[in-house]
Amino acid sequence: MVLTLGEACKSVLESADPQAKLMRARSVARDWRLGRLEHRFDAEMPDYPARPDQPELLAPRFMPKRRRAGSERARVAMLHALAHIEFVAIDLAFDLVGRFGGQFPRDFADDWLRVGADEAMHFAVLDRRLKQLGSHYGAMPAHDGLWEAAYATRDDALARLAIVPMVLEARGLDVTPATVERFEAQGDSASARILQRIYNDEIRHVSAGTKWFESGCRSAELLPKSYWKMLVNRHFRGAIKPPFNDSARSKAGLTRDYYMQVALS
Repeated sequence: MVLTLGEACKSVLESADPQAKLMRARSVARDWRLGRLEHRFDAEMPDYPARPDQPELLAPRFMPKRRRAGSERARVAMLHALAHIEFVAIDLAFDLVGRFGGQFPRDFADDWLRVGADEAMHFAVLDRRLKQLGSHYGAMPAHDGLWEAAYATRDDALARLAIVPMVLEARGLDVTPATVERFEAQGDSASARILQRIYNDEIRHVSAGTKWFESGCRSAELLPKSYWKMLVNRHFRGAIKPPFNDSARSKAGLTRDYYMQVALS
């Protein structure tokens, strides 16, 4: 029996074990690419995806303080935090398709399943690097702020696109180059190469968010930049503040006239 794309996306969110989620994400992306899934959305996405017993998920205010910069333990903690972001990002991509794919052309699924496969690869290489450094995903607490943003925008495709790729992932473009330089300066070129690879891919992910946000605004006869500002003010509880990586954001189509209108100086 041929699965629908909605059912396949739901199966990713229902996989709790990290390795199982990783493999399921890759399988669904491959099956879609090979034409094995019907472009139909008949499965209700869960409000919360299945999660493994570890890592322990804490509110951001209860997260342990960052260790002294420059130590191997500090680098491991940073890599673990990034691995958790990529793990959650797998669910974010497949939830986006399964929840909202019926509202967009078929190309929407093409783009976001490719993003989902990227996030699975990112998680895999970060987890492998953690193991090389004597740790593993789940060894430290993590917070679930990314999924909180997904839950808050579960009923609005444009709000989801505005907040997740165009605010949260865009912030990664701002901070990753300095993180790469810091790892290089500490002699950890292997980790730096991984982060540079992820950074390059994330430009495409933010680009997909901007592209489909603007497409959705055109369909609804909305002005993208003013509507984005309204959605950010409504749904994003944090601060959007410099420094900004204007070059990377511009490559992703996220120009200054989007974020400077809500940025804090």
